Amino acid sequence: MIEVIGVRFKKAGKIYYFNPNNFDIQVGDNVIVETARGIEYGKTVIGKREISEEQLVSDLKPVIRLADETDAYIHMENRKKAKDALDICDIKINEHNLDMKLVDCEYTFDNNKVIFYFIADGRVDFRDLVKDLASIFRTRIELRQIGVRDQAKMVGGLAGCGQECCCKRFLGEFAPVSIKMAKDQSLSLNPTKIAGLCGRLMCCLGYEEDVYTEKLAKMPYVNSQVLTCDGKGYVVDGHTLTELIKVKVTLEDGSEDIRVYPLEEIKILKKVNKKNDREVDEIDGSIKE
Repeated sequence: MIEVIGVRFKKAGKIYYFNPNNFDIQVGDNVIVETARGIEYGKTVIGKREISEEQLVSDLKPVIRLADETDAYIHMENRKKAKDALDICDIKINEHNLDMKLVDCEYTFDNNKVIFYFIADGRVDFRDLVKDLASIFRTRIELRQIGVRDQAKMVGGLAGCGQECCCKRFLGEFAPVSIKMAKDQSLSLNPTKIAGLCGRLMCCLGYEEDVYTEKLAKMPYVNSQVLTCDGKGYVVDGHTLTELIKVKVTLEDGSEDIRVYPLEEIKILKKVNKKNDREVDEIDGSIKE
């Protein structure tokens, strides 16, 4: 087991593990650490804990020191300089007539590198741009192409729910999201209804997917034959979260009526397979062709 702390470099950024190096570090403390990009200023979000070596995805680097007021001032000044650098880079992009949109800029804590983030439809030849920027800033320049989801995470904005988008507010990493999640939750498949600010499927579709998957496994599909207290019938609809089933039943007098029953009050006689609409006999599990 290895003792580590978790550090973030942005508000909702990814958490990286570092060796506390015998410092008394508490959650909320700012630290100076060595990263693959250089010396960085970060905030401790996970206190000292022990993890197995298998949980490490890269070499564990040590904390250099606890950050003081001088380090905080340097970090603040770097953020101001990054805003100015963003304007300068934008001008240079227009001068070189490059088909790219600048999104954000960062200085490493030691000013050893300036990183510009941009989006573009394809590959961009920015070699001449890098030369111009290097002559202006007199330091190493890195231009990094990102996707539209990363752009939304950096820029932020209000989502359809009225709150700041999740990726900007608290999501450290993006999780896979699929159209199946929207179908499971009976949501409209209109792209404008289930897409986030980035134009991709909303991250929040995955928040309740485990609950829907568990409940849907117990729910009969439409056209499944069921037995109710009023007689046999066929499922015409269902509400997953409340586990209420709408059934078209045949009453004793031969008439038909649509009634709603709790899932636990019905017995499934023939369950329709959703993928191919074949009937599954609930007694032996065989599929009737």
